[in-house]
Amino acid sequence: MMTSYEIIKRVLEFDNPPRIGMNFSGGRMNDIVSAGPTRDPDWRPPKVKPIKGVEAWMDEWGCIWERLDGFSKGEVVWGPLTDGWDRLQDYKLPALDKRIRYERAKEIFKAHPHMYKLGSLPGFPFNIMRKLRRLDNFLMDVLLHKEEVRELADRVTDLLMRMIDIYADIGADGIVFCEDWGTQDRLLVSPSTWRELFKPDFIKLVSFAHERGLTVWMHSCGYIYEIIPDLIEVGIDVLQFDQPALYGIDRLGREFGGKIAFWCPVDIQKTLQTGDKERIQREAIELIWYLGGRGGGFIAKNYPSLGAIGVKPEWDQWAYEAFLQHMTYPLEEHIDPRQFEEAEVAG
Repeated sequence: MMTSYEIIKRVLEFDNPPRIGMNFSGGRMNDIVSAGPTRDPDWRPPKVKPIKGVEAWMDEWGCIWERLDGFSKGEVVWGPLTDGWDRLQDYKLPALDKRIRYERAKEIFKAHPHMYKLGSLPGFPFNIMRKLRRLDNFLMDVLLHKEEVRELADRVTDLLMRMIDIYADIGADGIVFCEDWGTQDRLLVSPSTWRELFKPDFIKLVSFAHERGLTVWMHSCGYIYEIIPDLIEVGIDVLQFDQPALYGIDRLGREFGGKIAFWCPVDIQKTLQTGDKERIQREAIELIWYLGGRGGGFIAKNYPSLGAIGVKPEWDQWAYEAFLQHMTYPLEEHIDPRQFEEAEVAG
């Protein structure tokens, strides 16, 4: 019987795994374990005086976060470079390359040799830099301060490469990072700006990870269709979309199936929130069929913060049950392709 590691490896290589990948919490089927660095023993977060009714804190990058509701992720309201690029020369990146901070991750990986093991990064350069400068400033910086953006990006990239090196040494199989590049209908920057300023870092980081024997898994919120071919070109192995229906699931499969793997829940905005069992389970089957129908390429997952998006656990379970029922190959043994052909004709 194949281990979870072997199944995910085959899923990513489109090498005819016995089933799709599964990544569900709560004691359900799960092929993946992830871990990241622990807190820097030499860093103590300063206290941030909150405004009444607002929770506030500072992270190790020096960014101040705020949130209102107590359970959302919050947002950066001030970063160490927000007041100006003249502070860049004196700014010190956090010590995320201290090997002592990865002892716990090493133990977790060692305890789960049968699973696919992912080491988490704090993002690629954009996700980090937009917080240091604050997003509203940074979106202007990519046009007005390109030299400073590149200088900071180079420093961040060097730190991330040292983290990748550590993960390879402690037994990770891949790295995972979040980089929210999209709004509901377009990139946050123009595709040409992305290719000029940020694609070089993707090439450098992904190539280095592959040299160290690691796959690269990328999460992005929003609509990033225009750069998916670029992400495939630079070697991203897995795209994690929480809103796959934003693209059209069939379209993702037609245009990119067999070229890159997808790691998705049932769409958390368009479908899961409806509480419609039939609709939720149908989309689960569509994800398997369109994204996993080329000898692999699909990993099903749950969304980790159901309360934050107004989804009941029961609705999430419906999706899981559909994935579980239809997860094995060959798909044609339990999924009738005519239902999709009819839907496409009707559409």
